[in-house]
Amino acid sequence: MSQTDFSYEFTTNIEEPDEQMGIYAEASLLELAEGHTDMIGAAVTIEELTGAETPHSYRARIVVYMRPRNTVAEEKDDNPMAALQKALAIIERQIRENRDKLRERWKQP
Repeated sequence: MSQTDFSYEFTTNIEEPDEQMGIYAEASLLELAEGHTDMIGAAVTIEELTGAETPHSYRARIVVYMRPRNTVAEEKDDNPMAALQKALAIIERQIRENRDKLRERWKQP
């Protein structure tokens, strides 16, 4: 899969975001997509959750567009990079589990 086949979108509402977060997320997702044709794109959103109940809390949400169905991971943390890393770990686990299920069709009912 070439990078042109994979669409990537990164958005954040953090006032001074670290540019490395978007680069890190894209590299991790491209690595996960390498050698596979099931992933066609991803959207990564990191937002600061402000309010009395959640001061200095961040949420990372990753949506991976893939066949046969999209996969979503969401994680919260006090640090935006930590939230992103946790969400990427979750999405990687989900995608690997889905790929394993599709490989083992004889186990499906």
